[in-house]
Amino acid sequence: MTPLGKVVRLQVQAAALKSGERPNRVYGTAPLTGVEELLLTPEGAVGVDAAGARILDVHNTAHPATRYSDGNTVSFGLTSHYARMRERFGLHMVDGCAGENILVETDAPLRLAELGARVGLRTTTGAILAFSAIRVALPCVEFSKFTIRNQDATPADLKPVLQFLDEGTRGFYVMAASEGTVRRGDQLVALD
Repeated sequence: MTPLGKVVRLQVQAAALKSGERPNRVYGTAPLTGVEELLLTPEGAVGVDAAGARILDVHNTAHPATRYSDGNTVSFGLTSHYARMRERFGLHMVDGCAGENILVETDAPLRLAELGARVGLRTTTGAILAFSAIRVALPCVEFSKFTIRNQDATPADLKPVLQFLDEGTRGFYVMAASEGTVRRGDQLVALD
């Protein structure tokens, strides 16, 4: 088991981050809600706020307007990737703006091959929350337009942005293999 980084932020998407109709859909961060704990289940993430209220993430299969699709129930991003995005695109690329549930502090960028085939979280109590699958969260057009602050960007404008945000820069999707609770301070670990 190899430590990869420490959990520094937890959040849920209370609603979809993309609004409007194509081709005029826009990406916005208003539905992002920071939480104290994240309950992980095979159905998706549930945030718990400071008052103890539970908030379903929009990718949870039980959310009334679920955006679940092909294993995107839980996501994580890396602070090192945000540093690269800020360097290239500007200070508006604040940690968490890509909408991941779990933000992990790392010193260096990590790609899928460097994470390994299996990752999980080692909680502060020592328990391991394993993920059954990991894949790159592919960047979408709307997030790419948000990244370069240009709603009128052409496909030619977006191509280098999409390429830069790929390979995990935007984040990763995972599926919880079992139920568990994530808190700040937990460790992302490679299990292989």
